[in-house]
Amino acid sequence: MKLALMCRNADLYSHKRILEAATERGHEMNVINHLRCYVNITSHRPQIHYLGKILPKYDAVIPRIGASVTFFGTAVLRQFEMMGVYPVNESVAISRSRDKLRSLQLLSRKGVGMPVTVFAHRTGNADELLEIIGGAPVVIKLLEGTQGIGVVLGETHDAAASIIQAFGGVNTNILIQEFVKEANGEDIRCLVVGDKVVASMLRKGKEGDFRSNLHRGGSAKTIKITPTERQTAVSAAKIMGLNVCGVDLLRSNHGPVVMEVNSSPGLEGVEKATGIDVAGKIIEFIERKAKPNKTRTRGRG
Repeated sequence: MKLALMCRNADLYSHKRILEAATERGHEMNVINHLRCYVNITSHRPQIHYLGKILPKYDAVIPRIGASVTFFGTAVLRQFEMMGVYPVNESVAISRSRDKLRSLQLLSRKGVGMPVTVFAHRTGNADELLEIIGGAPVVIKLLEGTQGIGVVLGETHDAAASIIQAFGGVNTNILIQEFVKEANGEDIRCLVVGDKVVASMLRKGKEGDFRSNLHRGGSAKTIKITPTERQTAVSAAKIMGLNVCGVDLLRSNHGPVVMEVNSSPGLEGVEKATGIDVAGKIIEFIERKAKPNKTRTRGRG
């Protein structure tokens, strides 16, 4: 098949692995920097121009869109969809998962376990917000934060109130969540491909840091998850509409709770921790779902 990989940096581990996996299985893959694309929006003849040429018809596209360019990246992906290209993750699903508030509301509506969460913009009454959560400690997050950036722990009532008021002073939207102490600074990253968890790892933050992100110096190892954790991860992916994603879980006293659903999960940590060829499983999924030369019509916005 003829495949396209949408990404800005082809040298990242995840992107090199996806390219290798596709090539090993006999597919042709082109790497396309979506920020350098021009979208020609024409009735009945949608086109994408890239580096002075009109892109050819692909059988499938793998979007790896960074959070900071979600709007433009999903616009380019929508154009691929209009051209009948099979998207591993649809543009609407990526946009849905990138909106942290919306994604939590969707998970809540379907009854998926989550930490108690409050969304706020006007933060003058921090005491009321903390009372809704159930008191400190709490985790305070910027809606736009990624890889653990913009995530702060308020360990005491006074500390949490000060942080909430400080965020309010810069006129931003924040999420305040209960701190799941029993997780002990660990979380579980489940890699979902299709309707299965193909790999999972336990991540632990570096000494003194409650955030478990590997980009923040955390460590990872393989872990055997429970059937409930597996079902929670698959359900979260399905609710978001994502075929390939990373679902981050915490082990709480009342069962697994979902912290985030990531539409462009990194592969380096999970492949090295588990030894599982996740990139290969993504290509195998495409082989099952994308039919070469099949005409597709997509009317979703």
